[in-house]
Amino acid sequence: MRGLKYSLLLVFVLFTLPSIADNSRMKTLSEIKNYTQENQQQILQDFTSLLALPNVSANTQDMLDNAKWITNYIAQRGFISEVVSAGRAPYILAEKSVPGATKTILIYAHFDGQPVEPANWATPPFTPTLIDKPIERGGKPVDWDGKSPLNPEWRLAARSAGDDKAPVIALMAALDAMEAHNVAPSVNIKLILDGEEEVGSPTLEAILQEHGDKMTADLMLFCDGPMHPSRNKQLVFGMRGSMTVDITTYGAVSPLHSGHYGNFSPNPTDGLMRLLTSMTDEQGTILIDGYNDEVRPISEVERQAIANIPAVDEQLKYDLAIAESLGKTVRVEEGVLSPAIIVKGLQAGGVGDQARNIIQSEATASINMRLAADQTPAFLRKKMEAHIKNQGYTIVHEPPSVKLRRENSKVVMLDWRAGAYPAFRSKIDSPQAKKLAAIMNSMDEQTTILTPTLGGSLPIYLFEQALNMPIIILPIANHDNNQHGRNENLRLQNLWDAVAIYAAILSEYDR
Repeated sequence: MRGLKYSLLLVFVLFTLPSIADNSRMKTLSEIKNYTQENQQQILQDFTSLLALPNVSANTQDMLDNAKWITNYIAQRGFISEVVSAGRAPYILAEKSVPGATKTILIYAHFDGQPVEPANWATPPFTPTLIDKPIERGGKPVDWDGKSPLNPEWRLAARSAGDDKAPVIALMAALDAMEAHNVAPSVNIKLILDGEEEVGSPTLEAILQEHGDKMTADLMLFCDGPMHPSRNKQLVFGMRGSMTVDITTYGAVSPLHSGHYGNFSPNPTDGLMRLLTSMTDEQGTILIDGYNDEVRPISEVERQAIANIPAVDEQLKYDLAIAESLGKTVRVEEGVLSPAIIVKGLQAGGVGDQARNIIQSEATASINMRLAADQTPAFLRKKMEAHIKNQGYTIVHEPPSVKLRRENSKVVMLDWRAGAYPAFRSKIDSPQAKKLAAIMNSMDEQTTILTPTLGGSLPIYLFEQALNMPIIILPIANHDNNQHGRNENLRLQNLWDAVAIYAAILSEYDR
């Protein structure tokens, strides 16, 4: 009889422990959300203080000011940090040890931003301003008294609001909330905060070579990028690579009267346009021979993950006011798994009031090449140059001499910009991915989206090469945050949700 009682007790314990754990987890999550709700004003104040600091990477002093603010801010949460550099903008390396923790998570974010043209912004880019909705949809500044409840659909407009200062604030708020309710992190926490991501992190490789031993961890989370338009919680497993080339075509050595020489002198603008249209068709399909030879095929697991993502293409077309998307039958989530060639800008004379009746002596296009998984910059450069030669051009890599221009009917200068890097794509069904997804799924009834690749680019391959650990991307910004553009913003609910997600992962990852 005693044995039967013991067996029944054991069964009861085994079957109730998960329920007890789940109840405890939900109670903790509820407490975290309550803390965030009660402390929204302070969290927002911290965020606006950081966003008020100009942060263009090229201005070293501005970036050092940002680094000083951040190191002081995180020191209040028990982080020991140092500011390091390799001759350019600063990086912040920080660590918070947790008694009893046996695993470590390394978290990446960056705190630099793209240059701004204040005249193009509806509000000053370094004066964070609450707006009721995106400016492009008629948004206006909010007259908030600093005390009344914040509408979660409001946006905070400022450079780097969406890309990428928010993770610093949300992570610290998560730790504050956990401490307020006596919830210790289950892991040690390390940070690497990048001060030059927007210019391609040119010294990151040197930073990793010198300081990589300080970044050992069991998992790396890349906290950057926009979330899916469905607003579902999301994990991402890849990013495109990136490289840029400026292409300049040439005509006469000096500008010419368009009437006198319009049927005589070659027009470099015409030549440039023909060259560009030879690279892709109207659907964006790349026409360069062999360009896609290195592209990694999409796996069945990745295709199934895409099929499980809520479809947003029609809504995106409506929001963006475009009648048709490129590759009409391909979902946006699948399209970013392929390479792309994008014309970023053209310089070939003025338009409107600045137009002149002349044939320019040269024309330039800046081309951004987005790389798919397994493509290499060196291989694509070779294919691009071979294609241009096949169009009849003589290629140079510095301004051509008059003699060269006299002897060759079609001359082009290619300026391959520094900072090229390959794509990154990790396994979508790794044990670490499954664990993170389970934690995030347990937060509510919403299923976490597993996305094979985002369309943007991050220098993740350097971490992949230098650090032996799985790497997963955890975006938190709203998809319509206008990153890199005017009126950049972060939806407030995205900030509050980030606090809860970070708290859940840090508290549960190694329980």
